[in-house]
Amino acid sequence: MTEGVLTGFTVAVTAERRRDEMAALLTRRGARVVTASAISIVPLADDDALHAATAACIGLAPDLVVATTGFGFRGWLEAAEGWGLGDQLREVLGRARIVARGPKPCGAIRAAGLSEEWAAQTESTDEILERLLAAGVAGLRIVVQEHGEPQTAFVAALRGAGAAVVEVPVYRWVLPPDLSPVRRLAEQIVAGQIDAVTFTSAPAAKAFLRVAGESAPAALDRLGSGATLAACVGPVTAGPLAERGIPVVMPARYRLGALIKTVTDELPRRSVKLRVAGSTLEMRGHAVLIDGAAHTLAPAAMAILTSLAARPGVVVSKDQLIAALPRGNDGHAVDVAVARLRTALGSGRHIETVIKRGYRLRLDEPAA
Repeated sequence: MTEGVLTGFTVAVTAERRRDEMAALLTRRGARVVTASAISIVPLADDDALHAATAACIGLAPDLVVATTGFGFRGWLEAAEGWGLGDQLREVLGRARIVARGPKPCGAIRAAGLSEEWAAQTESTDEILERLLAAGVAGLRIVVQEHGEPQTAFVAALRGAGAAVVEVPVYRWVLPPDLSPVRRLAEQIVAGQIDAVTFTSAPAAKAFLRVAGESAPAALDRLGSGATLAACVGPVTAGPLAERGIPVVMPARYRLGALIKTVTDELPRRSVKLRVAGSTLEMRGHAVLIDGAAHTLAPAAMAILTSLAARPGVVVSKDQLIAALPRGNDGHAVDVAVARLRTALGSGRHIETVIKRGYRLRLDEPAA
């Protein structure tokens, strides 16, 4: 049987929007998926602040509109329709120059029958701000569609350069009411049970760092060391992690599908591959592939095999293996775990018993 390319790996999804889609894509590739939304989206369609900002936008007749997300831009127009302001909003937007923070808001702009003047290639508000300030904004009336949280520095810079700015809060990010899934994810990272964590927004990355830092700070150490892979959809999302010194991988194209492909390429590349007793062993998070066939292992058996694979061909003492077991225990627990490991692998030939000393893998030569 051909195994999925991510068979044996466990990947965490921290997104709320498109969470199920991401989980399905990863599961289809063989991964075990853990979902723990780090943030919740609160729509503001019935919010007085959004209604007031929409009325202000219509009254302002802006020269320039900054659209930051497709989701938010569509939600804004839908809310305006509900208030009977849709036609008026489209009219003033149609007369304004529209700048987009990447292709997603471009799609929403065009779907509304409007067109953007230009889009940020880096998909960041930093690029938009740099270009606007270089061109000069003094005296301009600018509307900024926020994306989950106030764009304080961005708006302050525009106002400081002489622009009149209206902020449009379409939705906001908040911590989920139940933080237990995020705390549990942090504990699983500490226990070495998570191979990769995916992030699709900077607010989610910030929220995860905050919750994990409070409940299981060692999880951040594993991410910082690269023991658990941090995978981000793009540089804006990666920003909070980079500020903490956590290495990240990201696709060249900042899209969900490209993020999944990056994880799919990166995890197998990082796995340890050995030639043992005539077989190719590939160590993965909760399984080992023997000549391409997956063998799912219990945590104790996986811990033993991981310790042996870290020093292939070298005798690993029982004391060292006891320390590697999830709950410690004693030499008898090691013997039991090794016996179960041999059974799971379908053969005892891969692991050699060295009397009174410990165990070692029967190493051939490094796999190609």
